[in-house]
Amino acid sequence: MVEQHGHALVTGASAGLGAGFARALAERGRDLVLVARREERLVELGRELAARHGVDARHVALDLARPEGPQELERWCADHGIEVDLLVNNAGFGAQGRFVDLDRERQLELLRLNVVAATDIAHRFGAHMARRGRGAILNVASTASFMPGPGMAAYYASKAYVLSLSEALAAELRPRGVVVTALCPGPTETEFRAVAGRPRSALLDSVAMQPEPVVRAALAALDRGRAVCVPGWFNVLCAQSVRVLPRALVRAIVARIQLKDPV
Repeated sequence: MVEQHGHALVTGASAGLGAGFARALAERGRDLVLVARREERLVELGRELAARHGVDARHVALDLARPEGPQELERWCADHGIEVDLLVNNAGFGAQGRFVDLDRERQLELLRLNVVAATDIAHRFGAHMARRGRGAILNVASTASFMPGPGMAAYYASKAYVLSLSEALAAELRPRGVVVTALCPGPTETEFRAVAGRPRSALLDSVAMQPEPVVRAALAALDRGRAVCVPGWFNVLCAQSVRVLPRALVRAIVARIQLKDPV
């Protein structure tokens, strides 16, 4: 298990996997910093975890897609004397539809949060961990990381970046005492689908996991120092199969699922 010295920082903590990570870490006795835009949800979650587990659960209401958001988060932690030794880099969202038909600004916001903010936050807090010689970073990627995504092109590309960055950081930071794990979940029952504007899919709904087993698998992988975690047999099958299937076929299959285009 990853050593506990300071607070665990969870971004995107107001719902879904972020809230799941906060609850699981509080059960471990972890003090927390919860970050998201929706302050009322953070307040409610923080009170719940403090009452149930006796942890210090603080919150910061921030829009991390703003260029100054990650710097403000780092400054807030410094001003409150908080040492972050576990970062759960979870904040992100998707956008469903054909690339040229989707709103351009919405897709740029997606990249600012999923890629730029995630990188900025990992660098800021990872640098502190490396100087101390201990810590852990869990970056939330996706099974989308392993394939192109017609129908959610920018989202799939953003998660491919997160996976690649995480694997590189795992190699760079391990000698300095910092563990880095990329979590690559598949369909999960969270608010993601509604935010992305993705309609219900019989196939995806049939294999969707609940947040709790995804969180448990991620923390177990982090404890073991694994660079990549793909939870669930269906997701492992998808991640492995796209490595051997022709890329043209992978593109066609994803387009069929996301856009209902014929294979």
